[in-house]
Amino acid sequence: MDESADRINPDPFGPEGPDAVLLRAIIDFIPARVVFVDAAHRYRYVNKAFLAFVGLRPEEVIGRPVAEIVGEAIYRSYEPVMAQLAAGEMVWREGWFDYPAFGRRYVQEGLIPYRAGAVTGILAFARDFTELKAHEEELARQMAALRASEALGAAIVTSALDCIIVIDEEGCVVEFNPAAEATFGRTREAVLGRQIGDLIVPPHLRHRHAEGFRRYLATGQGTVIGQRIEIEGMRADGTVFPLELAITEVRLPERRLFTAYLRDLTAARRAAGEIEAQRQRLHQMEKLSAMGSLLAGVAHELNNPLAILIAQATLLRDKAPTADVQQRAARIHAAAERSGRIVKSFVAMARQKPPQREPADLNAIVCAAVEMTAYGRRSAGVSLDLGLEPDLPPILADRDLIGQVVANLLINAMQVLLDRQGERCITLRTLCEAGIVTLTVGDNGPGVPPALRERIFEPYFTTKPVGAGTGIGLSISRSVVESHDGRITVGDRPGGGALFRVDLPAHDAGPDRAGAAAPERAPGLSILVLDDEIDVARSLAEILDDMGHVTCVHDSAGEALAELGRQRFDAVFVDLRMPGLSGAEVRARIAESDPALATHTVIVTGDTVAGAGATRAGADPPIVIEKPFTPDDVREVLMRLRERRDDLEP
Repeated sequence: MDESADRINPDPFGPEGPDAVLLRAIIDFIPARVVFVDAAHRYRYVNKAFLAFVGLRPEEVIGRPVAEIVGEAIYRSYEPVMAQLAAGEMVWREGWFDYPAFGRRYVQEGLIPYRAGAVTGILAFARDFTELKAHEEELARQMAALRASEALGAAIVTSALDCIIVIDEEGCVVEFNPAAEATFGRTREAVLGRQIGDLIVPPHLRHRHAEGFRRYLATGQGTVIGQRIEIEGMRADGTVFPLELAITEVRLPERRLFTAYLRDLTAARRAAGEIEAQRQRLHQMEKLSAMGSLLAGVAHELNNPLAILIAQATLLRDKAPTADVQQRAARIHAAAERSGRIVKSFVAMARQKPPQREPADLNAIVCAAVEMTAYGRRSAGVSLDLGLEPDLPPILADRDLIGQVVANLLINAMQVLLDRQGERCITLRTLCEAGIVTLTVGDNGPGVPPALRERIFEPYFTTKPVGAGTGIGLSISRSVVESHDGRITVGDRPGGGALFRVDLPAHDAGPDRAGAAAPERAPGLSILVLDDEIDVARSLAEILDDMGHVTCVHDSAGEALAELGRQRFDAVFVDLRMPGLSGAEVRARIAESDPALATHTVIVTGDTVAGAGATRAGADPPIVIEKPFTPDDVREVLMRLRERRDDLEP
């Protein structure tokens, strides 16, 4: 510091005079802080603005060092510019400064070196922009927040999965987000400024839309604003589709805007339709399951008396004393066998069992299906033109499943013809070409349009009236045929109508064993017959007796097991469903004492739906014969038993 720092410098304004007084008055009323400090950095003059800032009187400031009044930190902040001031340069500085006694202030300050005679020092002019700067920074923060909010809003609108469309009071588009572009097939640039009604409102709704919008603008009353409704929208290609719509009004100082949130309901409606279809499918499956359970009971009840009827008619026919009685017995036998075949064919469709592939005669399968569906055709007045190629090679197939396919095709053809006036005819043919066995089923109905020829094989698709079908017959048929390495198609029948074609590979049966001599009898066997319906047991025993075997009949499982303990038997025929012990349980009891006899225990069942499958568990499944049985069925079972044990050879 200057060596004269301890003496008081003279007033920078000079002696008191009019000019000095005027100058002081002017500076006192300047809206800035003005001070003059001498070379010792002591205050020699301060104006009223500075005194107001520091909150002191003039006598408390004049002559005191700068550091005492404004603080050491502020005083030290001038050190970087002192060299410039000493060189006579004017210095400007601006920024935030921390005053220990007055807080953080934003100051703009000019420092001017001053020399006039004996007066030497620094004249400082300072303007305090703290409040202004705080307002600017707050405004900047608000603007940044606004920009961030606008950016967030724009991002939300841009990335929204739903359509967002904004229109003004004229109905013109001012915003059209990417979801709206994708949904309606129009670009944002192409729709801005255009009437929304011309863009996305279907023609039949435009007048209603325009009237409702005008009414709301005029009265503030409407049925759409603030509500969530479902309407129809229109894409750029003119297709109309369902929409969910919600509209909100945004009031700005200079205008009103209307923001519409729209969601394409096409997928939702499709999903709802699929759910309803699934519900209908489940309902159909429940009905089919109930029908299967009912069918099982009915079949079981029918098969027991049919077994008696067939057995007795066979015996009566074979032992008739006269030709007339033999002829009558043959007719009874034929009718009973036909009833049995119909029951077996019908319930085979409901049987839940793994497919069993074996060489099969397609003509025989067709004849069984034709017989099963005969009554329906006759009652509907539908004739059948049947042409079966003789000597058809066998196919490797599950007889029941292929029979179901044939029956489905016959039933479908019959149902198609119900609405036809005049002749109703189904044509069925079998043939073999180039190792492919073919079945064709045609009708003279309306045919199947080309557009539906693939869809009719889809599950639950049907063109029939409600209640006339389940829509699964052709789907199941295709699955069955394809699982047999075959193919099913539909086309036009010559002369009009539909023609279904099923192609299946012929089976190479290898060396012909059909002509090998097979004994019709295995005489001399001792056979135990057990059935809780004694008439069924006796009928089976009579067939076995007629073949030369010795039988023992029981209707109680306990008595039969006791009999097995008393004497030796070569084979056992036991009914599956019996009170107390079932046939399977009786076989298990036999296996405990005589495993060899257990392998020659035949299960007899009238439960054609679940009975046979219930006996297949385990490593050694039994031979099964189903009711109603014929002597040929019994003879075949005995031949299979013979294959299991050599001592059954005749």
